[in-house]
Amino acid sequence: MKLLPADDRPREKLIEHGPDVLSNSELLAILIRTGTTERSALDIARELADNDGLYSNIARARNVADLAKIKGLGPAKAATILAAVELGRRVAAAQPLKKLKLASPEVCAEFLMPRMRYEQKEKFLVLLLDSKNQLLKCQKVAEGSLNTAVVHPRDVFAPAMLAKAACVLAAHNHPSGDPAPSLEDRRLTSALKQSGAVMGIPLLDHIIIGDGRYFSFRENGYLDE
Repeated sequence: MKLLPADDRPREKLIEHGPDVLSNSELLAILIRTGTTERSALDIARELADNDGLYSNIARARNVADLAKIKGLGPAKAATILAAVELGRRVAAAQPLKKLKLASPEVCAEFLMPRMRYEQKEKFLVLLLDSKNQLLKCQKVAEGSLNTAVVHPRDVFAPAMLAKAACVLAAHNHPSGDPAPSLEDRRLTSALKQSGAVMGIPLLDHIIIGDGRYFSFRENGYLDE
C-alpha cells in the first residue's frame, strides 16, 4: 500500500478529500489496514466488494466466519469489519432526538428499510405513535425463522397500552426480499385492525419490508375495508 502514490492511498485520500470520494473497496481497505505477503489490503478489499460483495459478503454477515472465508482476511480483520457494519446498523436505527412524524407509507418505509432490509430472520416490530403520528418508540415483539414470526395481537397492543400510544404501526420483514403479503400476513393485519378498533388504539398501517421494496396494507386499500 505504501508503494502507491499518496493520492491513491485510501487513508490519505480520506483525510485529504473526505469519505465521499472513496470507493467501497477503498473504505474497506482502511478497516483492513494491512495485507499479507501475497495480497495488499486493497486487493483483499476489492474481493470483498466485487460482484455485489457489499450485499452478499458484508451486509448479511453475522459472525466472523462469514467474512474470514476471504483469503487474507483473518479473524481480527473480519471482526473489525463486522464491528463497523454493526455500528452502521445501530447508527441507522438510532432514535432521532426530535420526534419523527410517520405521515405516509413512504416515510415509514424510509425509516424501516435500513433497520430490516438485511435481516436473515423474520422480525416483527410495533411502532408506537402519539396523536400526531409522531414516533414514541419502536419495539421488537417477535423474531422467527427464515419465513415466519409468530405474532399475537396482544404482543402488539401490550406495549402500546404501557406507552399510552394513540395508534400503532406494525412492520415486519421478508428475508426473501419479496414484500408481497402472504395469506397469514393478511389474516394478522385483519386481526390487528379489529383488536385496535376494540381497544381504541387504531392500526395506522402494516408495512412489509423487502429488499429495497415495501408493501403497505393501507396504501393498497386493505385497511379501508
